[in-house]
Amino acid sequence: MSEDAIYDRRSIRKYQDREVPTEYIEQLIDAARMAPSAKNRQPWKYIVYTRDGKQKLTDAMAKGIEREESGEAKFPDFRYGIADAKNTVRVMREAPVVIVVLNTNGKSPFIPVKEDGRIVEQCDALSIGASIQNMLLRAQELGLGTLWIANTCFAYPELETYINTTDQIISAVAVGYPDEAPGQRPRKKIEEIMVKTPFSC
Repeated sequence: MSEDAIYDRRSIRKYQDREVPTEYIEQLIDAARMAPSAKNRQPWKYIVYTRDGKQKLTDAMAKGIEREESGEAKFPDFRYGIADAKNTVRVMREAPVVIVVLNTNGKSPFIPVKEDGRIVEQCDALSIGASIQNMLLRAQELGLGTLWIANTCFAYPELETYINTTDQIISAVAVGYPDEAPGQRPRKKIEEIMVKTPFSC
């Protein structure tokens, strides 16, 4: 990955009406699978949605958000994020490709997990995050825009049913040719995040 890809990458929320070549999508998945993973478990699976499949996926997402608003919320403490989740659905519908990310070792958030299982789940989530980052950076190199989506949580049961999976739904990634060029959002300074010990050089 080039240094430019790291520093030039942006979260894209507006996309051109232009299809992404299949070979580009395969390159994204190939980059994703090369990420490091805890104990080399490689706990990731990527489901690629376009056209009608993507429409049905976003319909399921919208249905879940409606349920969260109706008083049958699975995550009532997240109500503050519903407006943003609705905008995410708009982005997913506009992007030509949406890739759903699964943890093949994980379970639904509604299923109790023992302490040791929770540790494994956390390690796998870190691994999948590295995998997604590879995907985003490769997309940047190919001239594609992406949006890493966590708002899938608002429609977890609906997406689980549509995808027909018992694997844990981690997130999604919208992919397409950008129709905007946003500037960089604020980042913390190095001095704020790096702690030097007495033995540091």
